[in-house]
Amino acid sequence: MADDLNGNATPVGSSSEGRGGMTVEQCEKMIQKSFRTPTVKFLMEHLEKSGCSIGSKFIKAVDCDKRISGGYVRGEGVVVCSNHLQIQDEVNQVVIHELIHAYDDCRAENLDWTNCAHHACSEIRAGHLSGDCHYKRELLRGHMKLRGHEQDCVRRRVMQSVTANPYCSEAAAKDAMEAVWDVCYNDTKPFDRAP
Repeated sequence: MADDLNGNATPVGSSSEGRGGMTVEQCEKMIQKSFRTPTVKFLMEHLEKSGCSIGSKFIKAVDCDKRISGGYVRGEGVVVCSNHLQIQDEVNQVVIHELIHAYDDCRAENLDWTNCAHHACSEIRAGHLSGDCHYKRELLRGHMKLRGHEQDCVRRRVMQSVTANPYCSEAAAKDAMEAVWDVCYNDTKPFDRAP
């Protein structure tokens, strides 16, 4: 990880949406609301069951310098970029996506975020399992493909995130994504199947 986000380690698995934003205080209230959603509750329970304790400060709202929606920082938790989010659904999506990264980090003893394949795998899982690439979200982003949109979206978002990793060139990111795609796309833990 590199230093970037307000002088902290750059979050891995960062989402890069955003068009304006809200205050940190408004975002904190939305984060608290997200804790009541079934998927966030489920992921937090499974983090705890996996032996990863998450305290009340594990997910926090911050103003971010980079144009990202949020990220996961090993040892620190999840940051949600208040100044790049506007509505509750966006906050929920960021929290879910980043909790999947936290779950991956918790369950894998040797996960190395500087390894392009490890990073790509967690991005594939987060993109596939979080609902980031639901067709309605894709339509709102201006991607109008009817067939195969979900996998195309996951691939696009994996490339955005992994190429932002200072240890991964675009070619290395693409090779890593292709190498781990089938295994990671089909790994739905802790869910029984992709939600």
